[in-house]
Amino acid sequence: MKLMLTCREVTRLVSQGLDRDLGFGERVALRVHFAVCRGCGTFNRQMNFLRDAVKRLGDAEHSPES
Repeated sequence: MKLMLTCREVTRLVSQGLDRDLGFGERVALRVHFAVCRGCGTFNRQMNFLRDAVKRLGDAEHSPES
């Protein structure tokens, strides 16, 4: 895995990271890229927000009503 990723590669890895555990090299390369690219850092935060929101929505639908 190369250390400096393109924005396209970062968006692919961020998306894959929602479905699988990323390897150490992949995580390091993402952190390096996020340190220099504000847009990809924002994309990562948005994807994490959406994942958490969908999970909370699913949890709320399956919880017993009071």
